[in-house]
Amino acid sequence: MRTAWNKDVAIAAMPFLLGMAAFFLIVGPRVLRPTNIAWLSSGYPSPHYFGWRSSRNPDFMAWVSSEDPAQHYLGWHFFRNSDWSFPIGLNPDYGLELSNAILFSDSIPLLAFLFKPFSSLLPETFQYFGLWLFACFVLQAWLAWKLVGLVSRHPAVRFLGTGLFVFAPPMIWRLQVHSSLAGHFLILAALYLSLRSSRRLRTAAWVLVLVVAALVHPYLLAMVAVLWLADSTRGWVRQERPARLTVMELAGISAIIGLACWQSGYFTAGSGVSVSGYGQYRMNLLSILDANGWSYVLKDLPRTKYEGFHYLGLGIIILALCALPVLINGRVGLAAAIKQRVMLVGALTGLSLFALSHKLGIGSLEIGLPLPEPLLRTANLLRTSDRMFWPVFYGLVLTIIFITVRGNRSRTAISLLAVALTVQVIDTKAGWQGIRNQLMAEPATEWYTPLKDPFWTQAAARYRKVRWIPPMMSYSPHWRTLSVYAGRYGLGTDAVYLARFNPSAYQRARGNASLTLNTGRYQADSLYVLDPTQRQSAILHLDPETDLLARIDGLYLVAPGWKRCRACGHLDKELKLADVLPAIGIGERIRFSKSGGGVAYLATGWFEPETWGTWSMGPAAKVVLRTSSDGIHSILIEANALVSPAHPKQDIEISVNGIPAATLRLKAYAANRIRVPIPAAARDELRKSGALRLEFRFPDTVRPRDIGLNDDPRALALGLLAITLI
Repeated sequence: MRTAWNKDVAIAAMPFLLGMAAFFLIVGPRVLRPTNIAWLSSGYPSPHYFGWRSSRNPDFMAWVSSEDPAQHYLGWHFFRNSDWSFPIGLNPDYGLELSNAILFSDSIPLLAFLFKPFSSLLPETFQYFGLWLFACFVLQAWLAWKLVGLVSRHPAVRFLGTGLFVFAPPMIWRLQVHSSLAGHFLILAALYLSLRSSRRLRTAAWVLVLVVAALVHPYLLAMVAVLWLADSTRGWVRQERPARLTVMELAGISAIIGLACWQSGYFTAGSGVSVSGYGQYRMNLLSILDANGWSYVLKDLPRTKYEGFHYLGLGIIILALCALPVLINGRVGLAAAIKQRVMLVGALTGLSLFALSHKLGIGSLEIGLPLPEPLLRTANLLRTSDRMFWPVFYGLVLTIIFITVRGNRSRTAISLLAVALTVQVIDTKAGWQGIRNQLMAEPATEWYTPLKDPFWTQAAARYRKVRWIPPMMSYSPHWRTLSVYAGRYGLGTDAVYLARFNPSAYQRARGNASLTLNTGRYQADSLYVLDPTQRQSAILHLDPETDLLARIDGLYLVAPGWKRCRACGHLDKELKLADVLPAIGIGERIRFSKSGGGVAYLATGWFEPETWGTWSMGPAAKVVLRTSSDGIHSILIEANALVSPAHPKQDIEISVNGIPAATLRLKAYAANRIRVPIPAAARDELRKSGALRLEFRFPDTVRPRDIGLNDDPRALALGLLAITLI
């Protein structure tokens, strides 16, 4: 009796041991150290580069460093240090006004909710993503063991079949790019619930799988939900339960899922959850055969760029080829098995069609099919459609194992599975060895930062927020540097990277940033870091008596109220007008076209420069020039004026350094040359600061479409071509 019990325990432990062994082989032990975040910072090919190739491919140098692992960790770091909110998934300090939630930094809300209550007991640097990857391997093995057990109870068959699921390239590929999307065990759990004959605890099991999927990643929830709906429909069609109970189950489980989604922050992004891209991020029909650098034997197939990576692996391909003759002989009962699971097969077919999208790709060939706009908007909710093929991928693997086991003698089937697993492990090493090298980076408890100047420590004590102007949500420059800085000192920041964001909040944030920059009215509790292109606007509107504009550790910044802070230093690093604006000499003609040097001198009230010049925006505009030359007495302005027979004039008022200098009326559309004398009082200011501030007022602005010129809806007056100092 004891021997039999020991044997049962050994067999039951097999999938767990296999999962752990695969984890340590592919990932390595270093990620399990909670204080080690080095591997979350290391560069890896970004999923946003759709021509992804392995290091064995000549395109290796085209890789771009993925920011996703850093995004996942930083989202969690800010979340753990923020106060509890409602919904509990809100992450207000990571994004500030951008309506962000822990979900949209892909930080695995399930584990974030689990660990946040214990944040004060955890070390300052703490990551749970290594533990998550370990759990993914172990649960992938255990649920694959359950799945293969539906085909055969033989321990050897189950062990070898499980190995093929564990060494699935699509799952392994996700380990360093999107750790949350490595949770393929949820797909296996949904397949198992759909295929098992027993209905015991069915509803509770589905609730568990769906809620966990909702708290891990929206794409996993979508896949699992499709399989659940197919399973519920099957039960209703086969009259396994009354229609009333089926409807009650659908309503009840949907409510539970909705609650989980609400608390995770699914709805904080508003319409931002639907973005463009469906059809671009699609699956290719040949992707299951495209090694894409994951084989020492098979060459990559020629193709266009797409994200989908569904390579079966050489071992599974060999097993499929061996199963093909058996399938043709019709001895395995596959047709009968499919007939009993029509709803599941229909769901998998639908997922395949969605993954392929309306832009069907066959290698390098693309066939575009029309898709109604309402359907396209809905499809964009899951724009990276290639991921939706994952349940089909695992269905194919299980089908190949089914044919192999049912169509051969036990010894033959075991031999074929053993060969397939051996080949799969060895040959896919061409791909996962590079991942292991990244994940086994030398452990570290902090990331490198270029912010070395003592200023940053002083600023952290003075300000509560760090803002980037203009706000950007996708790979904005220095977002990680600034997020790490803000997180270290407990500051809020909008210098972040988010998977989704509320577009209305984003537009308001950009509008507020533009208003702040163009008025010089900075919030006293915020440190502003500027895109280099914004430093001209900043210096033109800065309050020089109170606010500091400086370049520190390579970053341009505005520190409001810094000059009134007695304990604050670094005024020696202050930027003056001469540091930002190039000086203009007498007789030098400055052009204001898109490629002209005059763009740097445009302050406020101008549209984006065009190939010929720049149109004024609204009733007023400003240009600030800098010169080191003496003897300048006037300014020559070359401009167009928006006039037509329906609007025959443009009156313009011009001031120089706050002193009225000219009032004129333009009646010609082109070739206007305006000579503006510099008043004596304005020349006094010029000698002190070297600056000429030209202010224009346009009382006759008009829209071109209102006067019959074209369909342009903008309110225009003056089209600035060039300025020459005389």
